[in-house]
Amino acid sequence: MIKSIDHLVLTVENIERSCAFYERLGMKTEIFGAGRVALKFGTQKINLHEAGEEFKPNAKNAVMGSSDFCFLTDVTIDKIAELFDIELGPVVRTGAVNILHSVYLRDPDGNLIEISNEQVGKE
Repeated sequence: MIKSIDHLVLTVENIERSCAFYERLGMKTEIFGAGRVALKFGTQKINLHEAGEEFKPNAKNAVMGSSDFCFLTDVTIDKIAELFDIELGPVVRTGAVNILHSVYLRDPDGNLIEISNEQVGKE
């Protein structure tokens, strides 16, 4: 029944700081609706909710730093490691479709971000 993800929502302490971080990953900040903010990439986006000012409806326990997700990139993992403080990696992981070569880092709110290159086939 589900075919893809359209958007996710992150609760953040400071929208401008979060935008600056994710723009370093190549995302584009977009203002929509009544002053809402999203980070667009490919055909997806991340909507940002400032803590204490969440748009309704929202997650029952919306808290900063509780997310853990993976982005795919065509930029080399070595280049990502040059641009960001890496918490772990590079390591090999199993993705939804292919083997991933990944590094892990944290955004300004403490969310765990995995950034990966796909490798078709086996490890």
